[in-house]
Amino acid sequence: HVQLVESGGGSALAGGSVRLSCAASGYTFNTYSWFRQAPGREREGVAVIGSVGGARYADSVNGRFAISRDNAENFLYLQMNSLQPDDTAMYYCAASHYPYGGVIALTATLYRYWGQGTQVTVS
Repeated sequence: HVQLVESGGGSALAGGSVRLSCAASGYTFNTYSWFRQAPGREREGVAVIGSVGGARYADSVNGRFAISRDNAENFLYLQMNSLQPDDTAMYYCAASHYPYGGVIALTATLYRYWGQGTQVTVS
């Protein structure tokens, strides 16, 4: 049974940092991503990482966010620094069996497995 469970969300002040975690169980996937969705807006790809660690970021977070994975423990992380109010959203981790890469990997429809989301609020 595949399960993705996010944790680590909460409130932060602008300029602050938050670290999100996603525990994956049931399978070790090729590609993991973080997406976010703010009220009234479409789900947006934030960061993606492949099985050997290559990462890609949305322009809006490049240089501020860092995605990483622990293959031994089956965890995915998102370190978010220099947070801005526009980063306020529900954050979701997603996983795929396929080795997606490049900008296309930030497309939500490519992912079959999703967590329930964790809220990040920046003020």
